[in-house]
Order: sequence, then C-alpha cells, then structure tokens
Amino acid sequence: MKVSFILVEPAVPENVGAAARAIKTMGFTNLRLVNPCNHLELKAKMLAHGSNDILENAQVFDNLADAIADLDFTVATSAKLRWVKLEPIDSTNLYSFLKEREHLISSVGIVLGREESGLTNEEIAMCSRTSSVPLAAPYPSINLAQSAMVYAYSLSKFGITPNTDSDTPPQQTENINQQSLKALMGKASEVLTLSGISPELLIYGRIMERLNDLSPTDINLLHSFCSKFLEKYK
Repeated sequence: MKVSFILVEPAVPENVGAAARAIKTMGFTNLRLVNPCNHLELKAKMLAHGSNDILENAQVFDNLADAIADLDFTVATSAKLRWVKLEPIDSTNLYSFLKEREHLISSVGIVLGREESGLTNEEIAMCSRTSSVPLAAPYPSINLAQSAMVYAYSLSKFGITPNTDSDTPPQQTENINQQSLKALMGKASEVLTLSGISPELLIYGRIMERLNDLSPTDINLLHSFCSKFLEKYK
C-alpha cells in the first residue's frame, strides 16, 4: 500500500523539515504540501537532517482537493470530534483498519492540518475517514511533526519501503474493487440527493463515511440496490 503524507498550509519551515525526517525514518518518501511556507529554506533543511531529498521531491498543490485527487483513501487527522465525521479511527488501530481493506485500497493519504487551527470542516469532509491520536490529557498537545511521526510509525508495518513504486501493475480484482467503491459512492450520493438528503445534512456525511467500511459483497449488494432505485426513479 502506497502511503502519502499531506501537510495542509504548514506555516513553520522547521515543522516541515521535522515531518520529512519523521516519515523517512519510517520508510516513507511521498510528501505532499498544500500552499506551504518556504519548505526549502535552511531552517527546514536543518531539521530534516538527512531527509532533504524528501523536501526537494515534495509535491506542492494549491488546494487539498488537488492533493488527494489520485488517492483511493484519505484520512483526516484531527484532535477534536467533528460533526462531518463522527467515527474517528484511533491512530493505534489505523494500520489494522487499512490492512483489512487492502483489496479496496492501494494508495492512502494521511492529511495533517495547520499548526494553529488544524483542518477545516470542509477539508475533513473531503476525506474518507478521520483519525486521532489518543492522549493522556488534552494538553499539552502534540505538534505537526510529532503527529507525522506517530502516523508514520503506526503505518510502517506495511513494509520496509511502503512507498516504493513497483513496475508490477495491481491485481485486476483490486482495480475492480477500487473502481466499484468509487462508483458506489457516486450512485449513493445521487440516491441520497433524490431522497431529499443533501450533503449539508449530518446523515448524508454519516452514510458516505460508512460506505468505506463495506466488504466487497456488500459493495456489490448496494450497487444493485442503487442501480434499481435510480432505474425506477428515472
């Protein structure tokens, strides 16, 4: 499983450098930055400490939507429970959660928010699920680079080089399942809208969130239901 770490509008170069160092020590190489500070300045490179290649090869995007467009599954990290996603995955359980869904997911993005304010509700709504780090007390909180290390360590179990691209194409069944889940999300959204459940309503977000937990059998079942519903409606 290819894992990408996405920092949204990091304001402190040292944090970007430390995050780059954190993910490299755990075997990851894919760093994406959304509207960042100067991540190549000396302060960032000093904290990167041998991970300058991660900084230099980082992809830079204008917005989060573009940064995650090619990923199968995205995890928004948040210290607070947000109305848009009500079932956060504990960081210690995230590996197991993703491992069980390897048949559906070949690329995942860990989205980390701003140092001061984290991610907005709109940005969290773009992601598949949320995750939080269990703390003994609300304060002191952990900073951006520390969060990156926690998630990199948790997901390092995927392998020594989990971000190494392979010349071997994914198995056909994996592609079919990934495409099926995305297609189901589109059908479900249409069904909900036609039923009077708009994206602004809480139940809409809850239903779309839970679709990511479905087994392949359930995905096929809901595909059939949604198709029949839309056929009947139209």
